[in-house]
Amino acid sequence: MQARAGSAAGAAALAATKQHPAAASSLFALLSLSLLLLRLLLRLRLAAFRDAALTLHLLARLRIRPVTLRLPGPHATTLRVWCPASPSGKPPLLLLHGFGGDAKWTWARNLAALSRSFHLYVPDLVFFGSHSRSASPLRSVAFQARCAADAMRLLGVGRYDVAGISYGGFVAYRMAAVEARESVARVVIMTSGVAATVQEMGELAAREEMAVEEALLPDSAAGLRRLVHRSMHRPPPWLPDFVLHDFIQLMFVDQRKERTELLRELLRSGAGIDPLPALTQKTLVLWGDKDQVFPVDLGYKLHRHLGKKSRLEIIKNAGHALQLEGADKVNSFIKSFFLDERDEPEFGTT
Repeated sequence: MQARAGSAAGAAALAATKQHPAAASSLFALLSLSLLLLRLLLRLRLAAFRDAALTLHLLARLRIRPVTLRLPGPHATTLRVWCPASPSGKPPLLLLHGFGGDAKWTWARNLAALSRSFHLYVPDLVFFGSHSRSASPLRSVAFQARCAADAMRLLGVGRYDVAGISYGGFVAYRMAAVEARESVARVVIMTSGVAATVQEMGELAAREEMAVEEALLPDSAAGLRRLVHRSMHRPPPWLPDFVLHDFIQLMFVDQRKERTELLRELLRSGAGIDPLPALTQKTLVLWGDKDQVFPVDLGYKLHRHLGKKSRLEIIKNAGHALQLEGADKVNSFIKSFFLDERDEPEFGTT
């Protein structure tokens, strides 16, 4: 079929050459360009194309660009932070992602809506992405919190709100309690097992019936498909293996050893504060009622631990990937909590 198509194209080009030499030259150039584009599309991995599209969206539409910071400390550490290209009068908001992806992929359905109300700072946490790296042997939540706090200081942000999901929730809690206690104004914790004891964390890991790194850092299409179904109440109905393999190559290969060590340290020590203090900041806790990674009981437990300075909102028909499945509600709750309720004297319980 390709041979017949090529012959037909060649005949058409030859006829055009005899009748209109200039037009024929343009036709040949167009055919060459079309063939080149076709070859590029066939070689381009779908996940890489999506990643490039997300980058273009941030740069061109939202005017958010990446800044790579060299952090202070004895070990070389760099952190990439996505932030607006120009100053604004909007309140600063730090968004912290979990283990399922980097900043762009985690917050893909939130950045456009939130950027209209907030001056966003969205880092790739250390050991996530190709630019956030460290020679430090530390793998604790405290280390991640210190790096994020140092980055905000280097960017000149003295006071800000913070929202974290899953692993990012641990980091957000730690920042608000210790590393950036005087800088963090309010906190949103989403589907994060920060209130779980070490024993409870071990039980959750044992329930996976495999090593935690195999569950959360899959290296096969079957493993990633299982993770998607665990993380989402309504997973995509069609997940072809070649797309899953592309995503694994993009997201779970680079710095895999370091992220495995992060997971093991998280299971051993959680947020690294024992006993876990109640935050002094007003805190909104968001949870999906169908969460299969951190059950909703942990949301109620965290809410009880935080007391009157917290509010718990359960989003219906949403799993662990709450920011994707319940994006509109998450965006609405975040905007309402950080903006509309900022000056309210009373902070009730839902």
